[in-house]
Amino acid sequence: MKQYKVKHEIQYHDIIECITCALDARDTYTAGHSKRVSDMALRVCYVLRLKKKEIQKIHIAAHLHDIGKIGIPDSILKKPGKLSPYEFEEMKKHVLLGKKLVDKMQLGVIAQNIALYHHEKWNGKGYCYGLKENEIPLEARIVALADVYDALRQKRVYKDGFSHEEAVEIIKKESGQHFDP
Repeated sequence: MKQYKVKHEIQYHDIIECITCALDARDTYTAGHSKRVSDMALRVCYVLRLKKKEIQKIHIAAHLHDIGKIGIPDSILKKPGKLSPYEFEEMKKHVLLGKKLVDKMQLGVIAQNIALYHHEKWNGKGYCYGLKENEIPLEARIVALADVYDALRQKRVYKDGFSHEEAVEIIKKESGQHFDP
């Protein structure tokens, strides 16, 4: 039984890795983002001294935080500039599709929460539900922090990447607003 469980876990990780590779292939400009976010979320989990099983679930599920972007049209996903209000509304739908996909894969509540709530903000001004403070599941708050950190650090068509120090300073300024203080 133990061998079956280990084999099942290896297959599970392989499937997640394949999905992440598919996402990277679709949007090569943000290639590696999912893995970096997952690795950063892992570090945050260790700092918070979460239970080992919870850390593992968050680490794996964080890879899929943007899985719903697979359903966003290329004209929006790959747009090299600022999104129009309509395009931004369409982009927001990736969290809803992400949750549906995670549900279909039966990956559990932690993965569902990450996919659906990683764009909620501590002050309630995030999307899709306007959750605030502790209404936002901890795993989603962790991935939100890792997601923004990585986005700040990476160069984009519309911006240069920030240094680690600059990214940390921006995040500190958003403490209590965007992020859990």
